[in-house]
Amino acid sequence: MKKQILCLVLGLTMASAASAQSVMTKKSDGTTVINTTSLAKDVNGYVGTTPVEIHIQKQKIVKVVALKNQETPKYFARIKKSLLPLWEGMKVSKALKTDVDGVTGATFSSKAVKENVKRGLEYYKKH
Repeated sequence: MKKQILCLVLGLTMASAASAQSVMTKKSDGTTVINTTSLAKDVNGYVGTTPVEIHIQKQKIVKVVALKNQETPKYFARIKKSLLPLWEGMKVSKALKTDVDGVTGATFSSKAVKENVKRGLEYYKKH
């Protein structure tokens, strides 16, 4: 019984540590990747959360990638095409000050993605 409890406690501790580490990871090429899944779990688009991965290298945003979400595919495709590329090449400090335009017809999703990017960049600056 004690062994089972110990295994359970160790498993929960490791799962907690893994989730904390998964917010920010470093790739072998030096790119830092910020995953906003846990940073913005309270930020909803039209249907639900809209997590993203922000790839940063040398204080510049390389790309922003949309992660799995429940938004309407037709409208979210417009966000992927028009909104996410707006941050590419921008310095992190400038991106935090810039209010990029959202996608017409996908207002809720656009606002949620913008908040995800903001939270991800703030996390990056703090850590």
